[in-house]
Amino acid sequence: MSLPAGQDAVPQAGSSIAAGSSALASAGSGGRLLLASSGATEQLARRLADAVQPGDAILLEGPIGAGKTHFARALIGALQRAAGQAPEEVPSPSFTLVQTYRAGSREVWHADLHRLSGPEEIGELGLDLAFETAICLVEWPDRLGDLAPRDALRLHLEPGAHEESRVATLTATGPRGRALADVATA
Repeated sequence: MSLPAGQDAVPQAGSSIAAGSSALASAGSGGRLLLASSGATEQLARRLADAVQPGDAILLEGPIGAGKTHFARALIGALQRAAGQAPEEVPSPSFTLVQTYRAGSREVWHADLHRLSGPEEIGELGLDLAFETAICLVEWPDRLGDLAPRDALRLHLEPGAHEESRVATLTATGPRGRALADVATA
């Protein structure tokens, strides 16, 4: 797998994180994980929720219906539960473009840029500042162009062999992206 300069493939997972089954298992080299069910996707989100900090970005890629919003919903819920809050309903931000949430003192931004045509439309959303101060989950990050954070975890989801299964490919850039990738695959 060849990657652009400055990007590292995430090491393959060494074991399952699902209790009693192989719901999250390595699917080969290059940072690919098999998520055998929606529960395994939620487990991955909970694992990352334990590690994310303000200023971290997770860029969610994949076709419509691949599970990007499901992953974001699970991560936001895990952050809120960890902060002692009841998880809020997390709708897809397809029409609002950005939804913000609180998880204790931390701000979480969930953006869906699918309806944007390119980076020139990003400035009005305030994502540039959010990338510095909030935990950011961005669906359709290709719309960011050169505005994409240089330090991030890219999580590409695609349908797997079974209805609920997904294949996740993780690519890290920068030290925080690599730290999150390490947590995801530990």
